[in-house]
Amino acid sequence: MSIPNLITLARIILVPIVVWSIISGEMQAAFALFLVAGISDAVDGYLAKRFHMASELGAYLDPLADKALIVSIYVSLGLAKALPISLVILVVSRDIMIITGFMLSWVVGKPMPVKPHPVSKANTVVQILLATLVLAEKAFGVNVVPLQTAGIVLVALLTLLSIAFYLTQWFHHMNSFAAGH
Repeated sequence: MSIPNLITLARIILVPIVVWSIISGEMQAAFALFLVAGISDAVDGYLAKRFHMASELGAYLDPLADKALIVSIYVSLGLAKALPISLVILVVSRDIMIITGFMLSWVVGKPMPVKPHPVSKANTVVQILLATLVLAEKAFGVNVVPLQTAGIVLVALLTLLSIAFYLTQWFHHMNSFAAGH
């Protein structure tokens, strides 16, 4: 168990604490913990690359920790009425579709490589920025409504684009498998 993997596990452990903070209205704590989680993501990635501590376990744990955090934050902010439920459903549904597609391809013996699309990476960045803005607004009363509105629209558009890219990639992958390529 490497140091980057331990940091990633700590980020996973932070998820229910951040959720509890949001649901119980402790937005300053939620904001601080979310920042800690974000910083830990950067630190574990840096350590893994800089000191050659990358591992197969880390390659699976890191995106799992990221998805657990983002999905949990979005669901919590939706329940707290800080984000539109329609956006929460879209974000969560996308991740469920992607995970289901990867699992199905694995079950049929044609696993897809885990390679995030550039649109998906941009989507993740915008999702994190939007969550940070919403938490900052709720925690400190910062008026960022115009930015939040733009963030909501951008997250929705990038999520829809990401779904389209992943579905296209998945269907192409599965059809090439069916054709025997």
